[in-house]
Amino acid sequence: MDKLLIQGGQSLSGSVKISGAKNSVLPMLCASVMPTTGVVQLENVPHLQDVTTTTRLLTQMGVSVTMDEFMNISLDPSAIDNFYAPYDLVKTMRSSILVLGPLLSRFGEAKVSLPGGCAIGLRPVDMHLKALKKMGAEIKVERGYITARSKRLVGANITFEKKTVTGTENIIMAASLAKGLTKISNAANEPEISDLCLFLNKMGAKISGYGTDMIEIDGVDALKGTKHKPLPDRIEAGTFMIAAAITRGDVEINNIVPKHSYAVIEKLIEAGAEITSTDNSIRVKMRQRPKAVDIETNAYPYFPTDMQAQMTALNSVAKGDSYVRENIFENRFMHVQELERMGALIKVDDNTATISGTKKLLAAPVMATDLRASASLILAGLAAEGTTEIARVYHIDRGYDCIEEKLQLIGARISRKPM
Repeated sequence: MDKLLIQGGQSLSGSVKISGAKNSVLPMLCASVMPTTGVVQLENVPHLQDVTTTTRLLTQMGVSVTMDEFMNISLDPSAIDNFYAPYDLVKTMRSSILVLGPLLSRFGEAKVSLPGGCAIGLRPVDMHLKALKKMGAEIKVERGYITARSKRLVGANITFEKKTVTGTENIIMAASLAKGLTKISNAANEPEISDLCLFLNKMGAKISGYGTDMIEIDGVDALKGTKHKPLPDRIEAGTFMIAAAITRGDVEINNIVPKHSYAVIEKLIEAGAEITSTDNSIRVKMRQRPKAVDIETNAYPYFPTDMQAQMTALNSVAKGDSYVRENIFENRFMHVQELERMGALIKVDDNTATISGTKKLLAAPVMATDLRASASLILAGLAAEGTTEIARVYHIDRGYDCIEEKLQLIGARISRKPM
């Protein structure tokens, strides 16, 4: 097990390139089991632990997986003979549930462990299962596993009681090979869902309405392999934007889609950052101590829950008082007690954190509790006085591609050491 050591107080400057989006790549990897002819090729895949875990899962199902030195992955599903996703492979990864729809749709059966992932709150899969049952699947949940069967799924009208990203993705994939038309109401409309739909349409699916809360899928009889380059990761991009702001630096973030980060950009401008952008880059310059800003998380296009911890770190050193209201997950303030160890002044009441900005944080040994909490502690360490030691950094490897190397390139004094 490794730890990160960060010597704070360095103003970051330079440029950094953002990797492919984790939340695009993982559902695409799961969808690679669906073609009956050809191979799936994905370019610019991030080097993440979740990607490694997913490719291991696909390999044990019978998918042939090859990867080159540029992180381009080729997946051949022609020899699949196992429709089982075991607990020991998926216990750390919420997105493992995304093999359920593709396996059931293509092969008529699947046995998938109830998923794990970050301990940030309840994320039940009941909405996935209700929708699949409505499409004709027979489903049992027992001994920690979901067992599903269907001769062929049938199109249906699905209305989600609340927006669910993985639920929307699972049903889109399942419906792509179902008989007839499926309509998903109150669908999630994140850019990564649109990216998945573009990818599936390249494979021969007939999906429309993505990017809105009403998606229609006209099922087809078969899909074919294709080549696709996933979107850049807007959460990685937002994290580097805040790294520039919290260190009062000047950083250009390349290979991004600025409009996908509008909510974060808006808040950074409110905090006092100078921001300029092109079609595929953003430059963030912060000349003074940031101003405190209030945020509330919500589904896209509003402020993303995956950026809440990072903005909490920024508000910890900002001028003034602020609040951060978490409307997506009920247990996503575990980073607060670690930030408090570094001198942050934060009080949490139910789903709201009230923050009184302090002029400086002081380095301390801290422990990462989940993926985005890891990012917030790195940001705090970059701004803190002294050397911060962050334990349990395996969380960060699930969602950030070579983060210490990228930070080193823009002036951070950060290194990885064994515990």
